Amino acid sequence: MKLYGAPQTRSVQAVWMLEECGARYERVLVDIRGGAQHTPEYHAINPMEKVPALVDGEARIAETGAICAYLADRFPEAELAPRIHDPERGRYLQWLFFSGSCVEPSFMEKVLGIDVNPSQAGWGNYAKVLDVLEEGVGDGPWLLGDRFTAADVVIGSGLYFGVRLFDLIAPRPAFDAYIDRCMARSAFVRAQELAEDWT
Repeated sequence: MKLYGAPQTRSVQAVWMLEECGARYERVLVDIRGGAQHTPEYHAINPMEKVPALVDGEARIAETGAICAYLADRFPEAELAPRIHDPERGRYLQWLFFSGSCVEPSFMEKVLGIDVNPSQAGWGNYAKVLDVLEEGVGDGPWLLGDRFTAADVVIGSGLYFGVRLFDLIAPRPAFDAYIDRCMARSAFVRAQELAEDWT
């Protein structure tokens, strides 16, 4: 299994997930500053020419949420996803996809200063997204109560970057407590250690 990535990118989220799974994998540096993501070789792995991308045998997976979902199902012994017929599966999937479909667009709305009519935006608006996130993480300790899942890797990464690294989100007690719980996980700590040391 190979994870193609680069420092200071969403690759760290995929590393966190791989560490949570206890997976054996190789990290492969994609020199995005030098344009390595635009080579024909990398294009064959990820036609969007972005990082991260995961190769597992014949499987090629791009998009961090998809990588996390794939890994949760690929390593069921890690118990990072409810099984197909588990009633919590729907809520898990909702949170897993909430990041890419609502959180990230609303962050971009805020960062770029775009004034979007909430009735026309598929994600609603920035304030509503934050309120929903606060409610979700505030019930804790995790999004599915006592059960840590891949959705926590996805949402936890987004909040960590948005609150702690880039100051895109004003701190809220529920966010801070949730981020602290994420940061206390050994897989998160290991991912941060590996994040800047791509070989």
